[in-house]
Amino acid sequence: MEKQLKRLTTEQRNEKSRNLDTAETIDILTIMNEEDKKAAEAVEKALPQISRAVEFAAGSFQKGGRLIYIGAGTSGRLGILDAVECPPTFSTSPEQVQAVMAGGNDAFIRAAEGAEDSTEEGEKDLQKLGLSSKDTVIGIASSGRTPYVAGALQYARRIGADTVALSSNEGAYISGLADCAIETVTGPEVLTGSTRLKAATAHKMVLNMISTAAMVKSGKVYENLMVDVHVSNHKLKERAVSIIEEITNATAERARAALEEADLQVKRAIVMIQANKDAEQAKVLLESCGGNVKEAVTAAEEEKRS
Repeated sequence: MEKQLKRLTTEQRNEKSRNLDTAETIDILTIMNEEDKKAAEAVEKALPQISRAVEFAAGSFQKGGRLIYIGAGTSGRLGILDAVECPPTFSTSPEQVQAVMAGGNDAFIRAAEGAEDSTEEGEKDLQKLGLSSKDTVIGIASSGRTPYVAGALQYARRIGADTVALSSNEGAYISGLADCAIETVTGPEVLTGSTRLKAATAHKMVLNMISTAAMVKSGKVYENLMVDVHVSNHKLKERAVSIIEEITNATAERARAALEEADLQVKRAIVMIQANKDAEQAKVLLESCGGNVKEAVTAAEEEKRS
């Protein structure tokens, strides 16, 4: 196992940074900046696989299932960072996109690196969530060999959930345990083995893509506007009013009034103005169209013509 670890690209020494300890500050930063550019390039090469992962996640949402990230250390933290942003951005429930981390939530702040060595714990943590075949599980591990993640993916596959392996090494072990393998090969780190650097940057980009694109496909976005934003503070309320103005061409006063009548639900306020409906009618119309604003407005227009 030790020999296998040494062969991983993420564990190799980066020739460009061999003299890191004696380099000038600007030179350290220049090397890091140059290496970080490789993250986007690695993600670009994996776009077909990322696309498949998006389809899995969107499909799970349509079936009433969940998107679940699971990882250890930095990988687990990245999953949490993406999951916790979904409710405020898309008004999803905290259960729809979840993240599980080796060692539990406390490990987010205080490292519990030894927790990643158990395949059984990965399986147990998914069992606690009541994993079903409707769900999509994304196992995250830069090395591509973390036992905790491997155990989770093996269990998820047995259950019938869609599975995705996200790693930073070509031919990663966990790639063979999943329905879809995303390998963002960013190469040796500036600081040898520290995959919290460009490997993690690439993975953050991938998770951003998966959750955002899946939400777009689930009707949570109008054009490129966050019409399902959760209005929980002054800034977000002003953003919501601006979105309503932009889509409906209503005045700020009309947009604000509609938002209040719609119980701060941006989609409902848009349909109220666009389709000339009251709050309850707009709610019913949206529900009949699966929450899709454009479809709801089109349905209202067809209703008028008939």
